[in-house]
Amino acid sequence: MADYILRRLLLAVVIMLVTIIILFALVYVIPGDPASIALGPRATSEMKAELRARMGMDQPLPMQFVRFVGNAVVGDLGVDVWSKRPVTRIVLEALPHTLALAGSAILWALLVGLPLGCLAAARPDGWVDRLIGVVSTLFIAMPSFVVAIYGLLLFAVKLKWLPAIGAGPPDQPLMQLEHLLLPSFAVGLGWVGYLARLVRASMLEVLGQGHIRTFRAFGVGEPRIALRFALPIAVVPVVSVLGVGVGSLLSGAVLVEIIFARPGLGKLTFDAVVSRNFPVVTGTVLVTTALYLTCTVLADLVVARLDPRVRASL
Repeated sequence: MADYILRRLLLAVVIMLVTIIILFALVYVIPGDPASIALGPRATSEMKAELRARMGMDQPLPMQFVRFVGNAVVGDLGVDVWSKRPVTRIVLEALPHTLALAGSAILWALLVGLPLGCLAAARPDGWVDRLIGVVSTLFIAMPSFVVAIYGLLLFAVKLKWLPAIGAGPPDQPLMQLEHLLLPSFAVGLGWVGYLARLVRASMLEVLGQGHIRTFRAFGVGEPRIALRFALPIAVVPVVSVLGVGVGSLLSGAVLVEIIFARPGLGKLTFDAVVSRNFPVVTGTVLVTTALYLTCTVLADLVVARLDPRVRASL
């Protein structure tokens, strides 16, 4: 198990280094002057030279690369072009909002999707199973930004039940929770349908295995079989999918954060791209990549812990 963890960590480090190299190539090697793009056409040559020196772009390219990689490794993501604040601090201020959005979306998707999948698997091909299948497919087919727009128009503008934009005051958790309901609903709705279909298929496969038939032969009740013996095995694919699906979850969160004006990583990245703030763009991409790799490694470890077959193959 220790060797498996070490291999996964080394692979994550390699992917992170490749991401850093690609970001350096995109920002410093592609045609065009980032300083001219950031300052606009009316900037003087002195202003451009000052910004290039501040960004370290007046140095030779190999030195820029070594400096970029070295700073990224130690967590120094540079300085914001406009506010002169450290990018690391700016990203860490936005990160909790994105984590809260992604975590709440996954939580309520699990709380709704898992029971729906188990209910559909309990009576396969029945009217409940067909109804859940139709509803799940409908949820999967609805993009998160469409759900966000219509949810905003219905619950915030028309009914005025929930706040429309922002994340709420930092010192008022209940208001922050109210601001989180609509965005998490928009991000997590598609995952409800996806998890329901995945759990149904996995439960049907597990319920058809030999050891389940043995439990039935010894008179074990169906509810106990489903919850005690089948569900722990059936959730293993769910953990794997959630770990790999963090990327799509974060991409959906980007659009939702823009629509609801939440001060998360998605909104921060969008504003940085619009203003040509390259240090903030690279910082948010690196942090998002690190978050994705962390979730993937944790999902692999949880799968290895839940499934004895995975542990036996290590």
